[in-house]
Amino acid sequence: MRFNELNLSKDLLRAIEDMGFEKPSEVQEATIPHILKGSDILAQAQTGTGKTASFGIPMVEKIQDKQSKAPQGLVLVPTRELARQVTEELKKLAKYKKFIRVVAIYGGADMGKQLSQLKSGASIVVGTPGRIMDHMKRRSLQLDRLDFLVLDEADEMFDMGFRDDMKTIIEKTNPNRQTLFFSATFDNNIKGFSKFYQDKPQKVIIEKKELTAEKIHQYYLELNRNMKTEILNRLLLMHRASKSIIFCNTKRMVDSLEVEMAQKGYQVASLHGDMRQSSRDQVMKKFRDGSIDLLIATDVAARGLDISDIDLVFNYDLPQQSEYYVHRIGRTARAGKKGISFTFVTNKDYDKFREIEDYANIKMDRMGLPTKKDVEKESMESLYERVNKSIVPSEDQEEYTKLLNRLLGQGHSLYDIGASLLKMVNQEANNETMTELDRVDFGRKFELSRSKKSAGFGKKDKKDRANKKIQGPKIFINKGKRDGVDSREVIRLIRRYTDLATKDIGRINIMPNFTFVEMPKASIKKVLKDLEGKKIKGKPFKAEYSEK
Repeated sequence: MRFNELNLSKDLLRAIEDMGFEKPSEVQEATIPHILKGSDILAQAQTGTGKTASFGIPMVEKIQDKQSKAPQGLVLVPTRELARQVTEELKKLAKYKKFIRVVAIYGGADMGKQLSQLKSGASIVVGTPGRIMDHMKRRSLQLDRLDFLVLDEADEMFDMGFRDDMKTIIEKTNPNRQTLFFSATFDNNIKGFSKFYQDKPQKVIIEKKELTAEKIHQYYLELNRNMKTEILNRLLLMHRASKSIIFCNTKRMVDSLEVEMAQKGYQVASLHGDMRQSSRDQVMKKFRDGSIDLLIATDVAARGLDISDIDLVFNYDLPQQSEYYVHRIGRTARAGKKGISFTFVTNKDYDKFREIEDYANIKMDRMGLPTKKDVEKESMESLYERVNKSIVPSEDQEEYTKLLNRLLGQGHSLYDIGASLLKMVNQEANNETMTELDRVDFGRKFELSRSKKSAGFGKKDKKDRANKKIQGPKIFINKGKRDGVDSREVIRLIRRYTDLATKDIGRINIMPNFTFVEMPKASIKKVLKDLEGKKIKGKPFKAEYSEK
């Protein structure tokens, strides 16, 4: 199917063509026809699948009232970064429908400017629940004439505690609206909201396996910590990527690595949670337009970062939560393209590394550390391809032919001149410096000690068991690390299905096949009842009181 088969207006098809879209993605093909017909939608799809256009195209197509200043469409999103991205894409879709005005409403931005924009009229409002509620209380935003309501990344909004805000907002909208829910998961919160606020929705499920791992070549490299920056440099030199993201776990590491890579000649910038919104916006603009080719980020950028042409993703540090790995590598392999991810693994990382592979249900390919000779060989191959593509007939290059004749007149051979020019081109292209690495660049293969790894696992397990043994009241859950369970998943499970306050969740001891969770004894009976019949990581489990 192509977009011109969807009976869209010429103005919208023209805008879609300007954006470089040729045919709908899987989620777009499954949802757009139903939305155009007026159906509600309950769609399960991950970030990077084309969700914004899935609801944006039919919304822009169906908004016809050119005079109304009241919003006809509302898109609720969990973060301001996503609000900005959705707004920009909707503006592009409405490029040739000048009467459609799209306004972003989110916290941390100028309230006065937002009030002015809403007063002037907004056809579509994109916003975060908290700031939308602020405007509703000020009576600067009326939703009683709404034709479209979209919840984008609905599961994330529930996880961030926006349930009550979302409920209040939905109940203030026009009851005859068209309601579209997009979520990465279908948990009880989503199903409950769908039951109350949707009318016979069309259910669309885009399988996770088609979204990430199949299109991403995932490699891991074993190395010592002091090798990381140089190995990163070598991989970048070998792959010549136009855009790459490097993930670190701390702001300090991000700042430090930014300086090191800048010193090696890269156009680099950083992104982390302590930055002002204006600074974040400036960095993202430069990254999108190609002014910088390396973005070094903490996990604050992993969710909601929507850039379609990222070639490489580096896990400079292993993510602290296994699910972040999926978000990180999902920044590449967008829109059907292939992508590559590299994960750096040190001796102390092996428990977390195995946990990530189990969680993501993948097996990364081991890659040997690239030597200086590997980089130089790849550099020569790249040079050959560049020069071979650039060769044109001499009659089209008169000024260079004259220069060549002058050099030949000095007695130099064509081979000497050609080789010298190739050397100059290669040196200019490789102005990033390389540092020699012991046991890598001198014919000695680097490999982490297998015995150390095995010993490390055994010692760590015994130490963990001693340190984590829970003496107080606790419940037993018959799922553990081998089922992809981590502490964040356990906390999320308890928050979703029970009334137990997060502060009352004590120590969590996750073993390979089971898990213990400490909590007040008076709460255990009610918690066990609330968890009955529920699932963790999509799998049924049993929970019971433990006296051990």
